[in-house]
Amino acid sequence: MASKFPLRSTLILGITGALAVVIPLLLMKADIIDPYTTRILTMGGVNAIMAMSVNMIVGVTGQLSLGQAGFLAIGAYSCIFFNLDVGLPLPAAVLCAILVTAFAGFLIGFPVLKLSGDYLAIVTLGFGEIIRVVFINLRSLTGGPNGRQFITPMVLNEQLAFTVTTISLIVTLSFLQNFLRSSYGRAIMACREDEIAANASGINIFRYKMTGFVTAAFIAGIGGCLYVMANGFVQPKAAEFIRSIDFLIYVVLGGMGSMTGSILSAYVLTYLQEMLRFLQDYRLLIYPLILILFMLFRPKGLFGMKEFSFVGLADKISLKLRNRAKKREAGH
Repeated sequence: MASKFPLRSTLILGITGALAVVIPLLLMKADIIDPYTTRILTMGGVNAIMAMSVNMIVGVTGQLSLGQAGFLAIGAYSCIFFNLDVGLPLPAAVLCAILVTAFAGFLIGFPVLKLSGDYLAIVTLGFGEIIRVVFINLRSLTGGPNGRQFITPMVLNEQLAFTVTTISLIVTLSFLQNFLRSSYGRAIMACREDEIAANASGINIFRYKMTGFVTAAFIAGIGGCLYVMANGFVQPKAAEFIRSIDFLIYVVLGGMGSMTGSILSAYVLTYLQEMLRFLQDYRLLIYPLILILFMLFRPKGLFGMKEFSFVGLADKISLKLRNRAKKREAGH
């Protein structure tokens, strides 16, 4: 019986993921979902991946990072560089860009992770600004302030962009949930809860914090590649401080430590920003007001530290159906 459970769990997650892709695609084919909404869903998926990246640092390792947009920019520009300048096929360029972003996280993690709290937040904020300034001045590779264009099949086909982004999101979520259930993930969370107790148990604090930081950079590299492939261009302002704050808001509202909560929050807030666009400058007042009210009445976020379980939902539905069947049999 124990061997069947992982197979059943994987099957349920696979079916749920397939439905998350197929149903919106059918609605797009029927023109029920228009291209504008399709683009919002695509960017919501990119934001959800970036929210998971931030949550890996803030919610899982217990650190505060304000420079995650810098990793997105590294991933985006690296993708263009390997494809257009080096001449690699797009899939190979994406893989190389993700690895470069993860390596950047490794290099930055050494000095950064020796700090904590507000000091870590300030240093990561500075890192994001350094990346932005470097990309502005490195005109030969980045195009300067105007950025670089990157025409891909995803730019020309909104449905393809949605499909690739959503599948990437599902795979990344599956990878993260399995990683967090592993011994490495549990060790990282032990460091978050109590570093002294974790150290006394033989856990190398710096090593596991570094693992979490590099994993977050790896995921941000995925988000950066999807961002530039879906948009068709990238500018240095992609690494701006305000972008990192947006990603942090998704995490806080979804629940620090909850990946599914961050994903839901990213989609809702991405759509909300577009929905309020007709208010022009007034949306800059209404959007923060909504966030303040939400934090007042739901300070732990949508899910807190809990994860939404599709397997658990399937079990509840199955149990209700069985109970109804038993009642009908008893009635007869």
